[in-house]
Amino acid sequence: MAKTEALDVTAETAAGRLAALRAELAQCGVDGFLVPRGDEHQGEYVPPSAERLAWLTGFKGSAGMACVLSGAAAIFVDGRYTLQVRQEVEERLFTPRHVTEEPLSEWLKENLRPGQRLAYDPWLHTEDQVRRLEKTLDGLGASLVALEENPLDAVWRDRPAPPKAEIQLHDLALAGRSSADKREELGGELDKAGVAAAVLTLPDSIAWLLNVRGGDVTHSPLPLSFALLYADGGVEWFVDPDKLTPQVVQQLGNAVSIEAPERLGDSLSRLGKAGHKVLADPATAARWIFERLRAAGAEVLPGADPCLLPKACKNAAELEGMRRAHRRDGAAVSRFLHWLSVEAEARAAGDSDGGPVSEMEAAKRLEAFRAETGELRDLSFDTIAGSGPNGAIVHYRVSEESDRALGQGELFLCDSGGQYPDGTTDITRTLAIGAPSEEMRRRFTLVLKGHIALARARFPKGTSGSQLDSLARYALWQEGLDYDHGTGHGVGSYLNVHEGPQRISKLPNSVALKPGMIVSNEPGYYKTGAYGIRIENLVAVTESPRGEGEEREMLAFETLTLAPIDRRLVLRDLLSAEEAAWLDSYHARVRAEIAPQLEGAARSWLEAATAPLAE
Repeated sequence: MAKTEALDVTAETAAGRLAALRAELAQCGVDGFLVPRGDEHQGEYVPPSAERLAWLTGFKGSAGMACVLSGAAAIFVDGRYTLQVRQEVEERLFTPRHVTEEPLSEWLKENLRPGQRLAYDPWLHTEDQVRRLEKTLDGLGASLVALEENPLDAVWRDRPAPPKAEIQLHDLALAGRSSADKREELGGELDKAGVAAAVLTLPDSIAWLLNVRGGDVTHSPLPLSFALLYADGGVEWFVDPDKLTPQVVQQLGNAVSIEAPERLGDSLSRLGKAGHKVLADPATAARWIFERLRAAGAEVLPGADPCLLPKACKNAAELEGMRRAHRRDGAAVSRFLHWLSVEAEARAAGDSDGGPVSEMEAAKRLEAFRAETGELRDLSFDTIAGSGPNGAIVHYRVSEESDRALGQGELFLCDSGGQYPDGTTDITRTLAIGAPSEEMRRRFTLVLKGHIALARARFPKGTSGSQLDSLARYALWQEGLDYDHGTGHGVGSYLNVHEGPQRISKLPNSVALKPGMIVSNEPGYYKTGAYGIRIENLVAVTESPRGEGEEREMLAFETLTLAPIDRRLVLRDLLSAEEAAWLDSYHARVRAEIAPQLEGAARSWLEAATAPLAE
């Protein structure tokens, strides 16, 4: 998440910025304004120039929205950020609200009067989002107003310039398919549907389609751009030409025309004036794009971004790259876990020089081990290194102010990942520092049982992630426990660490899991003010051989992540024989694939950490 010092917002600074925005809204003749976290591309990571929500409120999470009225303001976040938002945002200025339990619609009923005008930037809200807002405001007798210029940008005097990172080719050996092949296939599907062109607004879709990578945002190798994919396989790519190298232009060839970003509107209008049918994704594309097409006379076909599903289903080269990246990453994580086992406990007990290991020190040391591989391009997200009560903050981000020592008798939750040219990793391990309590061990084992249940699952083709979600929660449910986040998200191939359209979650999702998809398996448990537990591996969906007498085609999961799970936290008596066998088998695989990459004390530690459970 790209940050600047200007985003470290004090209460006084936030008050001044809020007052300036309200004054600008009055000049615009509107009564309120919506400030979302997303940018024009709706990405999880945005450049510093698009960090509007953080600049205004101080909230640094990856999802959220503020609503500013003349006499009230609120910020809406999901369950991952309910603790974090109260730490980062001045509550006398912005009332924190849970986005589903205390939604924007309910807050507006209490605070927006009939006849008032609530404004928004049509580049920063999707078609679906705006339609829901229109319905809400119609019910209140208020108006939703699109503004041509963003009023927050008008008062953000030192707003950074847009990024200009150089765009690079993604090696065909790693991509597994040429860009021309992808464009021809997807263009052919548009042609069969009678669609002239599809609007692409997601940077990872465009990067995948054109086999390029960039660096416009941190943690995801993305060039920010827009594109039009035509039924003949041609592409208009709306990208800052300063980012391009001659090698990229030459490799893409004449079928990809390079256009300045500001020319997108002209191309949309041209399609509309010709009366063409144009595909645009209402879940991800900005309202501005839909309005431009409709105004020009286009027949707008709402539908999913055509790159989403083929991008999610990794080919053989991408899967092999992910396996290679996870073997490399597993060795780095294992070196870190060995270092932590030596340093954290000794220093927490005062048996070694220096003070206790801190969260920030641990995060930096883990990054250093990854960097020593020589292949790390970036972290795949800011490392979540939560000691004790900080581990209960699901998406905790350590800072100088929050940095906490790893103390004896506490749990340390570490969620981290790397971006390598051949793959993207995401792993969480929860570790005991000193002797854990029986409650910690019991609840860790319940989370482990859920993790194992999902890892061992076999399921028919056509099954969605939402149909599997309860497998990971069942053991917790039996003791009246649960967690307030999804169980699994899709992961890209040297792309976004969070990608769709698949997910494993309580939330309904009709997208069937397909071979080649990669998802996380990450159940957890969080005791506010005490500790957090999460166990996360990435898994690939695979075809499961049909057994004798079986009538359905079945799928299963291949676990990609390779690093020890803390056996000191496992209550063996809570595991069934099958569950214990799975853990022993997993650790045997970790030992076989990671130990040859380690030496000396680290290798000895790994062999002990992956030994079979005692009966």
